[in-house]
Amino acid sequence: MTGTTVVSFEQAVSAPYCTRLLADLGARVIKVERPGSGDFTRSFDTDVDGLATHFVWLNRNKESLALDVKDPDARPALEALLDRADVVVQNLAPGAAQRLGLDAESLVARRPRLVAVDISGYAPDGPNAHRRAYDLLVQAEAGACAATGWPGRPARPAIPAADVGTGLMAALAALAALQARHVHGRGAALRMSMFDVTADLMGFGLLHARYTGEERPPDGMSSPTVSPYGAYPTRDGRQVVLGTTNDDEWQRLTRRLLERPDLADDPAYATNDQRWHHRDAINTEIAAWTSQHDIADICTRADAAGIGNAVLRPVTEAAHHNELTERERWTTVGSSVGPVATLLPPFGSATWPARLEPVPALGEHTEAILAELATGGTAPTEREN
Repeated sequence: MTGTTVVSFEQAVSAPYCTRLLADLGARVIKVERPGSGDFTRSFDTDVDGLATHFVWLNRNKESLALDVKDPDARPALEALLDRADVVVQNLAPGAAQRLGLDAESLVARRPRLVAVDISGYAPDGPNAHRRAYDLLVQAEAGACAATGWPGRPARPAIPAADVGTGLMAALAALAALQARHVHGRGAALRMSMFDVTADLMGFGLLHARYTGEERPPDGMSSPTVSPYGAYPTRDGRQVVLGTTNDDEWQRLTRRLLERPDLADDPAYATNDQRWHHRDAINTEIAAWTSQHDIADICTRADAAGIGNAVLRPVTEAAHHNELTERERWTTVGSSVGPVATLLPPFGSATWPARLEPVPALGEHTEAILAELATGGTAPTEREN
């Protein structure tokens, strides 16, 4: 995406994740922030040597322009910035972008080659357009929380699926619109609602409810549709996760891992649907076996039997997982407090090095960007991938 300029009016997670992906891919991303306070995730915590974990995660490879978009005196610079943009992304509060003329339809009406993306909690033409929407609120409304946890004990997934899913979808849509512009020369006004994305991600669960009028009960670490698939205790006090996704894997699990041909031959367990309805009995049998073995032994045996397996790890262990450390997935980027840890982008190529530019301080690039806009030149902060 070298040579593509993205201007963002963003807060929190969904839009910043979208633009961080575009920045990782090589776009120049100019993050417009409120002078004095900036993106409110800057103050969520101070865990990264004084910086906030959310902000460090979401804002590498960006430039920060402190500009009060409500100030009439700032409008000439804002318009000049928008004139240079290829993509504009915003997730301002309901109605704010329209009042400022920064919504996608208004922007593309004035600049037909622009790709503009509105990210909102609910569709702007829907009955909930006026409502504020954060990740937890949207997941609750879309059924994700009720489908997580245990019966009567709903839970919010640790990964902010509504935010991250929307950011991914928005980045994908922006890339597709840029490709279409390359073909026919026109931009696009794109709308993306967190609720619509989360409903789409609910997938089979939403379809099941629509067609049956029922919902499958959440079952903690187990699957709502597949059995056996869950976490089981081990002799050394850990939990192993074992999963089967088809009847052949059930046969391998019972014959080769558990050494229980009686379970393999039981006609009551022949199909996944049958096993799911007998999941409590099956889980009891598996747990009885795993409780007699240490976790390393179970994983070795499961690998040999061709059975999917995993260790249920706390986050403190996951942060030092050998998949990260042995492949050197952790690296550092610059920041106002010095080098800070970051993961390499999940996409990569031997001929396409990862872009690892700093996490910006609030307004760090304001002077250079304003000078660029005033002179028509190129700011010294512009980077190429």
